[in-house]
Amino acid sequence: MHPKQVEYLAEAWRIAHYQGNNRYVAMSDIADEMKVTAPAVTRMVQRLQESGYVIHEPYRGILLTETGEREALLFIRKHRIVERFLVDVMKFDWHEVHLAADQLGAGVSERVVERMAELAGHPARCPHGEPIPTRDGRMPIVTDARLNECANGEWVISRVNTHDEQRLQYIDALGLKPGASFQLIERAPFNGPIQIDCHRQRHFIGHELGQVLRVCKLHDYPLKFA
Repeated sequence: MHPKQVEYLAEAWRIAHYQGNNRYVAMSDIADEMKVTAPAVTRMVQRLQESGYVIHEPYRGILLTETGEREALLFIRKHRIVERFLVDVMKFDWHEVHLAADQLGAGVSERVVERMAELAGHPARCPHGEPIPTRDGRMPIVTDARLNECANGEWVISRVNTHDEQRLQYIDALGLKPGASFQLIERAPFNGPIQIDCHRQRHFIGHELGQVLRVCKLHDYPLKFA
């Protein structure tokens, strides 16, 4: 497959993953995430459907076939391992690696990727907390929720659902990387600020940022398989 085709499959999988039970992905959502035009998505979806990787149903969107999902997961595995390698071994900051992993991953063989995984300590999550699929295409189960939907109490940062560099730098400065524990003190009503205590520092998180911070209980942070 052409790298761009696999990238479309991976993006469709990611969108569907965050939608919960709805596995159909709107073509407009793919266009937004890929930053391409609607006609470009239409052309790509036609090619992917002809090759048996997706099913396109008018007014519902596209659905990845079993083959398409496997290709997407293997691409996601490569991307997230490369990100982990860049951060853990080459000491890049986490806000620098998403685009670099896209560019580097396109030309890296599976053998090199597995060596990267070994050097990085066979990580279970990427630097942003997203789970890394296994070599045979199985995705671990993540149990978490958006910060702005949670009750007061003890929580752990599970995933950070953004690649915006400025947001990632700000989140880093607050000490809220995946694995960090904190106390949710209070959520103001009507989408008001969220008050938390992290490392004995009091912070106020806005509603918009609370949407990209996904949190879980400590016992749910280790990844599991179905």
